[in-house]
Amino acid sequence: MAPDDRRAALIAATLPLLHEHGLDVSTRKIAEAAGVAEGTIFGVFPDKRSLLMAAVQHALDPQPMLDAIDDIDRELSLRSRLAEAAELINERFTATAELMTAARRLACAPGSQPEAGQRMADTRVRLLAALTHLIEPDRDQLRRPPAAVARLLLLFCGANAYGPFGDPGRFNGEEMASLLLDGVQVSKAKTETVPLFGAGTETTGVP
Repeated sequence: MAPDDRRAALIAATLPLLHEHGLDVSTRKIAEAAGVAEGTIFGVFPDKRSLLMAAVQHALDPQPMLDAIDDIDRELSLRSRLAEAAELINERFTATAELMTAARRLACAPGSQPEAGQRMADTRVRLLAALTHLIEPDRDQLRRPPAAVARLLLLFCGANAYGPFGDPGRFNGEEMASLLLDGVQVSKAKTETVPLFGAGTETTGVP
């Protein structure tokens, strides 16, 4: 098997084990899953951490999500575009939350490869740029620059996926777009006549 094929096979075998065992997965288990001798791993990767980082980075490759954001129809309204983008990001962040935590641990560990942290930083830059480009056509509707709006959307999605108060099933893309564009305060009240304890009427503002 060619070195590139061995590398791909080891990465493919490692990913399910990372979900099951986390960073404590042994090279023996990885070798068994890949159907190779344990020593084969160290003929391709210098150590276990390098293999784990390669597997995590492969799983966290942002290009499919960036392509999906780029494919959002620019003829849609800003609200609809933001809702679609937020849905994509929510799904991505939720699906990769455990792997993202593992990536941060590996990148911050003593002796880690500097390029690992740089790749994570580059991913954030690329995602921010993709969202900014999506928002840019409607910048005249916004009181903040498109890049700032993109950062806020990513902040909401990140807290929703990783934070203790997140609820990705409930705070979906439409909710994120509404929160970003409308906030949570009612801006206009309707005037409505309602009964006053059954004895008369009272005019009041209701949302």
